[in-house]
Amino acid sequence: MRENTSKLASGSLEASFDELSAHRIGRLRRFMRAHPTLVDGAVVVLYFLLTASSIIDSAVSSHWPTVALLLLSGILLFFRRGWPMLVLFVSVALDSSATLLDSSYVGGSTGLWLALYAAATKYSARRMYILMILFTALQGLIFSIFGMPSMFSQSPEDQATLAELGGRELTMALVIGMMLGTNFAAVAIGAAVRNQRLHEAELNNWAKRVQTLARVRERTRIAREMHDVVAHSLSVMIALSDGAAVVLKRDPKRAGEVLNELSSTGRRALGDMRRVIGVLRTGEDTSLEPQPAAESVEQMLAGFTVAGLPLRFTQSGPTLPESATFQLTVFRIIQESLTNVLRYGRNVSLVEVLVHREGEDVSVRIHDDGTHQGSLRENIGSGQGIRGMAERAALFEGSLTAGPSASGGWTVTATLRLPRPTRCPEEPAPPATRPTAIKPQHQGS
Repeated sequence: MRENTSKLASGSLEASFDELSAHRIGRLRRFMRAHPTLVDGAVVVLYFLLTASSIIDSAVSSHWPTVALLLLSGILLFFRRGWPMLVLFVSVALDSSATLLDSSYVGGSTGLWLALYAAATKYSARRMYILMILFTALQGLIFSIFGMPSMFSQSPEDQATLAELGGRELTMALVIGMMLGTNFAAVAIGAAVRNQRLHEAELNNWAKRVQTLARVRERTRIAREMHDVVAHSLSVMIALSDGAAVVLKRDPKRAGEVLNELSSTGRRALGDMRRVIGVLRTGEDTSLEPQPAAESVEQMLAGFTVAGLPLRFTQSGPTLPESATFQLTVFRIIQESLTNVLRYGRNVSLVEVLVHREGEDVSVRIHDDGTHQGSLRENIGSGQGIRGMAERAALFEGSLTAGPSASGGWTVTATLRLPRPTRCPEEPAPPATRPTAIKPQHQGS
């Protein structure tokens, strides 16, 4: 167990379920699955070992048709994996023919058992049990008509032996019951193997679907992070460069400050990109900056202010929880909303950012008073940013709306539910409290 764990820990993260199952089933079964031709040959050898006495007796008695039929049954078993049903029917026909042609042959049924097992691993149990009953009935009929008279003649010695066994009826019932039991065991073992294989295949299929879903979700998360980093940084940098070009001649000092902010924004964006790509390459739990701490929000707002947005930030209610994921969600929603204002807003004189917490609910509202938005702004851009914000809000049982405001401008409103801490089983459950419904605050410009 220690060896398997180390291999999985140090190997590829995309180890398939087949590899995991191979470690679980053991060396013998792994060898058998890896060498099917060798296993088929071993089955043929096993058949000849079990039927050697019947073959030798028939050869000594010069019953060469029986010998040929038994040899042909063994050779056919080599092909049972590719044509299991055909091999099964031919095995029944050969065994029945040997009984009919040779009165001294009572039927070993070894080939039939192996053929029943092989077919049961490929076909449904219901079909195989029905066929097993029909084949057993055929065996019983042939035995009662041809096999029983050949075993016990009308001589006094054979009749005395038959009487000691309980009579003709009891002996026939015991023999047919033995046939039914052995045939049933062969089908039952094959059906169990088939169910196990189907279970492993279903688990493998399930693992692949989960892996695909995880990849899709991870690609979505990465695309969302990359969009937030690239769109925000480039928008701010474009605004800063345009502003520096305007004020360069009138106020060189102010232009220098803007250029410094432009350089800092570019370096932060490059660092964010490196961290995201580093996570993709190494899979390490590397933190993605900017972290959603209070000073990070202030730095972000300061950057937008330098870029030319007239901001007013208000935070009311208790402080937000220390959950990094929750704070990152709030951070990204504000960042994306302000980035959209910077990119698409016209004649914006005030942008209000409100973060309000009441009980277990948190509302985030970003409103600008631009005069250009109207219905045209809904068709501008790819919509990736709004979808990303909605996905982030959904992670915390929330929702997000974005669109023109009745009082003019553009408004983004997100409602979030605080994350619930995971309680240990031995800890007592806290008393139930009824959450207070949040009342969104709509501020006019």
